[in-house]
Amino acid sequence: MLFSRKKVYQYPTIVLAVLPSVYASLASGSTAAKEQRRAVVPGQWSLVQNGTTGVSALELAVTSENTVIVLDKVEHNPLTVDGHIAWVSEVNLETKAIRALNPASNTWCATGSFLSNGTLVSSGGNPVVITGTFQSTVLWPMLQCLLLYCERLTSKRWYPASVRVEDGSVLIFGFINNASITNPTYEFFPSKNINGFNGIQIPSQFLHDTLNANHFPIMMYLPDGTIFVAANQNATILNWKTNTETRLPDIPNGVRITSPFSAGATLLPLTPENDYTPEVLICGGSTFSDNGDTSAVDSQFPASDQCSRLVLTPAGIAAGWKVETMPQTRIMLELILLPDGRVVIVNGAQTGMAGYGHGFNNIGASDADHPALTPVVYDPAAPSGQRFSSDGIPASVIPRMYHSTATLIPDGTIMLAGSNPNTDVSTVRFATEYRMEFLSPPYMSRPRPTYTQLPATVDYTQTFTLSVSLPETASNVSVALMDPGFATHGVHMDQRMLKLVSPTPALYPPGPAYLFVVTDEGVPSFGHKTLIGTGAAPPNDAGATANMLAVSAQSDVDWPSSPTQGEGSDVATAMIPADSA
Repeated sequence: MLFSRKKVYQYPTIVLAVLPSVYASLASGSTAAKEQRRAVVPGQWSLVQNGTTGVSALELAVTSENTVIVLDKVEHNPLTVDGHIAWVSEVNLETKAIRALNPASNTWCATGSFLSNGTLVSSGGNPVVITGTFQSTVLWPMLQCLLLYCERLTSKRWYPASVRVEDGSVLIFGFINNASITNPTYEFFPSKNINGFNGIQIPSQFLHDTLNANHFPIMMYLPDGTIFVAANQNATILNWKTNTETRLPDIPNGVRITSPFSAGATLLPLTPENDYTPEVLICGGSTFSDNGDTSAVDSQFPASDQCSRLVLTPAGIAAGWKVETMPQTRIMLELILLPDGRVVIVNGAQTGMAGYGHGFNNIGASDADHPALTPVVYDPAAPSGQRFSSDGIPASVIPRMYHSTATLIPDGTIMLAGSNPNTDVSTVRFATEYRMEFLSPPYMSRPRPTYTQLPATVDYTQTFTLSVSLPETASNVSVALMDPGFATHGVHMDQRMLKLVSPTPALYPPGPAYLFVVTDEGVPSFGHKTLIGTGAAPPNDAGATANMLAVSAQSDVDWPSSPTQGEGSDVATAMIPADSA
């Protein structure tokens, strides 16, 4: 990497190619590569309340450089659209203005992922469909305008997870049709004819084996083109190309890590310093029994303070999980990647479990208590025993309990939103929450690098030039390519950070990315958006889709009754009129 110094310390160009050779030249050209890995800005963080979301933030995703989409269940929100109460909104991050959107189905307990062309697909969710008989809401495009329509899945799905794979399509994994009916299968959108399954759902032994606590499985796409999956107390590697599962060591110490015992998880940054070796981090959860006896649910049962790391190489798997201890117990937490390579832990509670209306000792309707109000920073590159810190981080006054969310946004701050452990909008203890908060790391108060000339689309063999302007005290930069993901129930579908630029679709599956230039002092630029890949839609197998539509028609009949207690026991069966009390 070559710079020519100018009077204002402006460095005219960085040439970045999406090729392995570029990694070598950038890494060797950096005289402070190891220091860059550890460089972080010390000092005071800030936490400010600013604006509201209009609907409670059950699900959250960044959709452009200045917008996020907020998805809720159908309930008595204050925002309205087309004569009925809204449950989806778009928030302008600059003005904090909100715009009501009008989805074609109830997005309650759905998953979401972006396709290779930037389309956001919300899959599954509440079985009651508002305007049709389909189970996948497609939001296209998430830019200045929005058109929503529906396409069918193989079967109804509640609490599924999803992950974008290297051809730009989405794998939708799990889980239940109804509180009493399991659905341990997965499928693709768009449909595929693969491994003998022509557009139809594919059985998963792992999902079957991890009952009864595998809602919203944790999924991470790995550099070798396989998928890490964790649920309940177990983990596996799914090779979707061959439909084979390779079991991994169980989560240590009997901790359960998926809803209703929700832990937070992330794939740690893939960097040249770690040779792009995948390593997963899972924090929190609970050791409470998953025997299905909801009457035993206790909001005062301590959550877990465990964090576990596993290096996904043969040697790392043989060595097993490495266990660390958080400063406090936590459940329903979120793990957010920062452009400087650290992880921020936000939201959640210290006792209980995810959900409402179960067991005894409910707080209002909440199955959890003792909100975890102070964020924690985890530095994966720091020495063991020195990785957790809350120094300089203010505590929130807003409990972010069940159905809360958080995400990194393009300016480098973290947006906190939502919380609603209630059947409907409520003002009881742990009330329905609409206020937004923005958590700013100390780097937000430092002079920041800027850059221009990022192409709208960057293919894997393309070279391009960025014009970068650095602060006077900075002498070098690295590049962080980030996907903030789609957040719900503590799970961040597709969240990842790749230092420099992806050489293969497996390292960074084709789709939206936000590129941060990070100085050797740990100060990131604004994250401008691009599409990695050609920008084309994923492959569409018309024959597989036709067969899926023919086979899945039966899934619309003989729907079982809803639960009589707790979540799902009082779902909306139609749009709520705008004048409804």
